[in-house]
Amino acid sequence: MTPREQGAARPGAGPAAPAGYRPELQGLRALAVVLVVIYHVWINRVSGGVDVFFVVSGFLLTGQLVRSAERGDLDLRKRFSRTLLRLTPAASLVLVSTAVLAAFVLPEGRWSQTAREVVASALFLENWQLAADSVDYAARNNVASIAQHFWSLSVQGQFFLLWPLLIALVALACRQVPGRLRRSVTLALLGVFAASLLYSIELTITNQPLAYFHTLTRLWEFALGGLLALHGDRLVLTRRARVAAGWTGVLGLVACGALIPVATVFPGVAALWPTGCAALVLLAGRTGTRAGADRLLAGRAAGYLGDISYALYLWHWPLLVLYLQAWQVETPSPAAGALIIATSLVLAVLTHELVEQPVLRHGSSTARRGYRVAAVCTALVVVVAAAWQGVGALRSNTGADIGDTAYPGALALASDEEVEPAPLLPGPADVADDWLRLERWDCAPMTAFAWDVCALPMPPAEEGADEPEPPSRRIVVVGDSHAQQLTAALVPIAEQNNWQLIAMLRGGCPFSTVSEVDPDETECVDFNAAVADEITALQPDAVVTMATRDARVGQTEQIPAGFVEQWRRLDAQGIPVLALRDNPRFDHSIPDCVQTRPDDVAGCGVDRAEVYAPTPPWVDLPDVPPNVAFVDIADAVCDTDRCPPVIGNVLVYMDDNHLTATYSTSMSDLLAGQVQAGLGW
Repeated sequence: MTPREQGAARPGAGPAAPAGYRPELQGLRALAVVLVVIYHVWINRVSGGVDVFFVVSGFLLTGQLVRSAERGDLDLRKRFSRTLLRLTPAASLVLVSTAVLAAFVLPEGRWSQTAREVVASALFLENWQLAADSVDYAARNNVASIAQHFWSLSVQGQFFLLWPLLIALVALACRQVPGRLRRSVTLALLGVFAASLLYSIELTITNQPLAYFHTLTRLWEFALGGLLALHGDRLVLTRRARVAAGWTGVLGLVACGALIPVATVFPGVAALWPTGCAALVLLAGRTGTRAGADRLLAGRAAGYLGDISYALYLWHWPLLVLYLQAWQVETPSPAAGALIIATSLVLAVLTHELVEQPVLRHGSSTARRGYRVAAVCTALVVVVAAAWQGVGALRSNTGADIGDTAYPGALALASDEEVEPAPLLPGPADVADDWLRLERWDCAPMTAFAWDVCALPMPPAEEGADEPEPPSRRIVVVGDSHAQQLTAALVPIAEQNNWQLIAMLRGGCPFSTVSEVDPDETECVDFNAAVADEITALQPDAVVTMATRDARVGQTEQIPAGFVEQWRRLDAQGIPVLALRDNPRFDHSIPDCVQTRPDDVAGCGVDRAEVYAPTPPWVDLPDVPPNVAFVDIADAVCDTDRCPPVIGNVLVYMDDNHLTATYSTSMSDLLAGQVQAGLGW
């Protein structure tokens, strides 16, 4: 298949522009993928190159669809079939190959997450999987998977489904007046552009991680390309202006990732930089001079690199992730990076020549064949991912539980008896899900904030009783994910004493009068204000929250002033507060470390003196409100010298800073005395 024959179904691929074949577009696609690869591998940043793919895809696909509609031969069934032929075989090959490699390279604790993302990628839904993780606090510490780069391919796949439908609907509405088609399409694209850009700006301000992966925040980039396809040739520029526009666009794209923190501020207004640069290159077109950027972009080498850009994008990321994991480094050396890029290029060429081209030559004779090929490829990926998950399930340690003699957990710290080694609990494949799930409690919406208040279900009524016994005390647990993880230790204590626990918890929002995580963020302040109102209305017997933060190597554990202010407000209402000391935090994933260093598990921990001072911070805190009592958990997570990653054959941490629910539960007996003494009950 020659560049002239390429359709719009592949990322960045498409028909000729209205003015004829545009060879510089192949080079623009090549430049975008080169920037993506180099920035990922050597610079460890995001380049903005995928935004170029979005604009070019919109440019090429819109032009082809409108011309087909004008000719009256817009066949959506055939178009979708050919799109699937272009997308699925290469994607499935990469997903299956790298999933098999990942099973040997990745720690078992990352299998479940990666398998889920592999399936989502095969269905071109990876952006929504990552978007869900971005708002699920328990999933935010997921490390990059071999399939994470499929988020942009998923957005494009959804675009290739939606865009033909949009143009077909407009064409149907204009069937009585064909001459109005371009005008009507233009109005539709302007509407998509404006609505999507405004939504992108708003969501980027309020929830940037979600905005980054959201399809609707990216549609304006495709619409921009479509508007350029329909009306770009109307803008007549002098040769000098076209030369200047072309080079400005190219140089702007090269500099974008270096000057803008793309991963943390995109899309929103900032995405106008790479999309605007891509628009300049499109407007520059063919300058007819050796001084134009199009001479470089239209070269044979750039053209072939554009041909293999899809396969190159597919291969480079999983190879990078697997290398980093296998060699236990954060970034590859220049030489290793060159090897990763060279290997990606070789695999991209082989994929293009042996998979993409043959499939398109022999698989597009009928529309039905395209759907069959796509179904077989997708099914293969799902089967491989399911088998991977099945192996992980077989290796999980589901038959053991806290209380077994082999799994004392935190109780091992209070015993002189040596615990015989046993398979870890939770098992490596289960640790990522070993989290106290509040959604399993009795939940109801808060009054003044879009969040739930969840109550631990009370035991059912005894046989012969009309109603269950009412709780003897009501305790509100409030704060962030660290308060949530320690709630698992409180549950057995509450059940033994007939207390009702009521959780008002939100990840990343410690119970403070200010935002402790991000000073510019306001949602936590609003959440805690709503929580304070809920507590006032409820008038519980006590409030449990966190006492400290930043028990981390290189930082000093502290009690933020905002914590104390909240305690004073509760004191004014006569509500007791039980404040729990924070657990240690690390700069690495504890489960990954334990699995990759089986001969030096202890080395994954930290010296106690590096995270905890001999006395807790509240000892030196002046003017502690009289309603506050403290619980020091240090002796429940550390021995006299170390804070180990495994205690009593139980994994202490599920990531780099959160306790597993299993271990937290095992702390219950150690903390029960302090909790009851602090509450005075």
